[in-house]
Amino acid sequence: MSEVAIPDIGDAEDVEVIEICVVAGDEVAADDALIVIESDKASMEVPAPFAGAVEEVLVAVGDRVNAGDPIVRVAGQAGGEEAHAAAEPVAAVPAAEAAPTPATVPEPTIAPQAEPPAVPSESGTAAKVYAGPAVRRLARELGVALAAVTATGARGRIVKDDVKAHVKRALANPPTATTTTLPPLPEVDFSRFGEVQEEPLSRIRARGAANLHRAWQHVVHVTQHDDADVTDLEAFRATLRDEATLRGVKVSPLPFLVKACVLALTKHPRLNASLNAAATSIIYKRYYHIGIAVDTEEGLVVPVVRDAGAKGVFALAEEIDRLAAAARERRLKPDELQGASFTISSLGALGGTGFTPVVNAPEVAILGVGRLQTRPQWDGAGFVPRQVLPLSLSYDHRAINGAEAGRFVADLRQLLGDVRRFSL
Repeated sequence: MSEVAIPDIGDAEDVEVIEICVVAGDEVAADDALIVIESDKASMEVPAPFAGAVEEVLVAVGDRVNAGDPIVRVAGQAGGEEAHAAAEPVAAVPAAEAAPTPATVPEPTIAPQAEPPAVPSESGTAAKVYAGPAVRRLARELGVALAAVTATGARGRIVKDDVKAHVKRALANPPTATTTTLPPLPEVDFSRFGEVQEEPLSRIRARGAANLHRAWQHVVHVTQHDDADVTDLEAFRATLRDEATLRGVKVSPLPFLVKACVLALTKHPRLNASLNAAATSIIYKRYYHIGIAVDTEEGLVVPVVRDAGAKGVFALAEEIDRLAAAARERRLKPDELQGASFTISSLGALGGTGFTPVVNAPEVAILGVGRLQTRPQWDGAGFVPRQVLPLSLSYDHRAINGAEAGRFVADLRQLLGDVRRFSL
């Protein structure tokens, strides 16, 4: 009998068990769903790594789990390593040297306006500290030096609550001279004015709201608006319908947008980059992973089309359809939500003439796409109908100036205006 544990789920922590798919006595095949968990970005199934009979379910709906936590015991042929990793001593390092790796949709962390003062450890400083991988990751995200944290776990082991308590103590004693905080919004009893109904935000919506708020506070947003004449592109797209039907895929304008963005990014690599945490250097990415914003019942999800530059239009259409369906059915895998270098947010038929998309930090740019419209254009002799696609490019002004963004949009318009340039 072997224990099945939560696999690597990327940067997600304390994910919630929202569904149990098996009971004791069930026979499962390899890859059958055991439980469904919901992270801050999406819901996902945890499959059985091997076939066997379920002996015991070790979790319940509502439990919080992390990578390595056991979830069921299965009598069968195990094929993995030990689920639990023992805590190991690590040398304490300053928080600045342990910055988290950028992710597609960054996890919200406590981000005070000024650096909180260090809170001395009640047990004194030490050359080494004992903490598990999840605790060390949490400390890095919060900018906490583990050597300064009071340990309450067994044998002097630091647990997550110790790190959180340390941060709370630090925030309770902020510097008085340099701290600037926004005044809190007042609590309003709306029931005084009429009937109301309150319901909690889904985990995905709540975390997305926190991410957007943090990005809006830290990124210097600028948005440029322009229009792309896609009349010829639309005519070419119409010729692909029969072949697309045979392939079982619908070719929308989005695959062409992804292809055009990758080609423009290769020419303007500054938009396919990230600033370091201190905004003192820029990190150019030699890969082109494009995030696609997908509207779901649980909130906005951004799956990632990896290596988009190596795919043709049909392959992009198939991948986008697959990721969108997985997002709406809550079947996205952790690695399908990470690593984007640039994001596209298309409102499709719902979109208007322009909007201001919020940069998906730590990326430095995002393209918003409005509704395709037919407009009259002057051709020198008279007005002719042309199909126009509104484009809204938001970017981080700390990394990109207006001229650089303008040149990117100009090249993007040229590519969308003549798909033959895709082959140049």
